[in-house]
Amino acid sequence: MRALGLILGRAGSKGLPGKNLAMIAGRECVRWTIDDAVQAKSLARLALSSDSVELQRIALESGLDAVARPDELASDKATVDAAARHAVESLGDDGLDSVVILYANAPVRPPGLIDRAVRIFEETGADSVQSYAPVGKHHPWWMARVDPSSGRVDPWEGDVLNKGVYRRQELPPAFVPDGGVLVVRRRALFLEVDGVDRSSPHAFFGREMRGVINEAGAVVDIDDRIDLLVADAILRERTSGVL
Repeated sequence: MRALGLILGRAGSKGLPGKNLAMIAGRECVRWTIDDAVQAKSLARLALSSDSVELQRIALESGLDAVARPDELASDKATVDAAARHAVESLGDDGLDSVVILYANAPVRPPGLIDRAVRIFEETGADSVQSYAPVGKHHPWWMARVDPSSGRVDPWEGDVLNKGVYRRQELPPAFVPDGGVLVVRRRALFLEVDGVDRSSPHAFFGREMRGVINEAGAVVDIDDRIDLLVADAILRERTSGVL
């Protein structure tokens, strides 16, 4: 299998403007994802898509191809799959049959995650493979609805608060996408898989989906300043040999 490693990054966002270029453990955030992509053995070609000239410069400096993303694909309303399709089309047909999407704002991943995901992708013949983390104490069964005016508390779903579960150990396993890696078959990305509702926002996952499970906290996806501080601490310890 020939896979394209595609890093997606933007110049800024609502949550933390410029987070892809924020300094983390002495380096721009995006450089940590570039390192992960370069070290992966399963990627035949590497590229970065962004509306940021600086991110494009760093990509070229690191030996990656750079795709200038148009403004309409770099807004807060733009979708991941639309940006990925634009990048693939811009790079041209290079015999690549799958795309490994990596987010520039996820500087912390467990070693070997990309290759693990690609291996599952190849072994199962799935249309997509995404990395997940256990939800822990934020389990959906423990969610509730709180009326902002009266303070009234109701179960998120059903009639019994917390599904009647008191101890965390009694909750069934539940997982949430952690932003570490997403592998998609090219035909799935371009909505060419039969039997898929193309109006769905996740139609590009295809029909057959698989997951690779990480430990809680193994991936840090930068959405706010707390995430940035956590990533900085982890990577400083990792590069010092502590982790």
